[in-house]
Amino acid sequence: MSDDSYDIDIVIQGFPGKSVCHGGLGWSTVVLLRGHGRVALVDTGTFGMRRMLIERLAERGLAPKDVTDVLLTHSHHDHSVNWTLFRHARIVIGATELDWSLGEPWGETPVPELYMRELSRWPSLARAKDGDEVLPAVFAHMAPGHTPGCLVYVAHDRRRDIIFTGDAAKNRAELLSRSADMTDSAEQTRQSMAMIWEFWRRRPGNILVPGHDLPMTQQDGRTSYIGRREAAIATWYGDNLEQTTLIELTRERVAAVLAAG
Repeated sequence: MSDDSYDIDIVIQGFPGKSVCHGGLGWSTVVLLRGHGRVALVDTGTFGMRRMLIERLAERGLAPKDVTDVLLTHSHHDHSVNWTLFRHARIVIGATELDWSLGEPWGETPVPELYMRELSRWPSLARAKDGDEVLPAVFAHMAPGHTPGCLVYVAHDRRRDIIFTGDAAKNRAELLSRSADMTDSAEQTRQSMAMIWEFWRRRPGNILVPGHDLPMTQQDGRTSYIGRREAAIATWYGDNLEQTTLIELTRERVAAVLAAG
């Protein structure tokens, strides 16, 4: 861990897809950000990630109590609900986002109502505003569209910037098309995308970490992934628990078959 720069570690890799017939997929990215004497998480994932999140932190020699800060990009359950694992940490969320979340109708949206209500009165809550420095050399920027108070976090160090977009830009397809599959306002999304691209192009070597995809870089006008996507489902189609079928979700031919069907 450095005193003047940040190291990023993808603890859980998000997936750029949506369920066809079972509601939201909710596989979002959780990132460990270490530097300047801080141990921070950007987003916390959804319920199904709890055990994995604890185990993967343990692989890095960390327990939830070692996390000093949690930066939430927005309040949807797949990004925020596990803040309770880190209740000893400072929990950062956009002031606009939290106020909006508390007014959402119960039981009708992706906002985890009771978790946001509890967060609103939590002693270590920090309500961030546009331009706030939420960690040393890490700034919050309003990026409405997906929700009214989405935040993009930009971490600066001597080497490059790291842009955490959350669901203001969920995946590569949204970034390149500058539009979004799920948005409250198409116009606000376009404006937020323009801001994200400005941040991304500002310095050579900048890294962009979307809410549901691999990290990416820009070089000579081309977008390149960092790392390799992994996603699969093990299913029980047989007559006993020992018989499983593995469905790999990263193969384009599988996607093509589904689309054709």
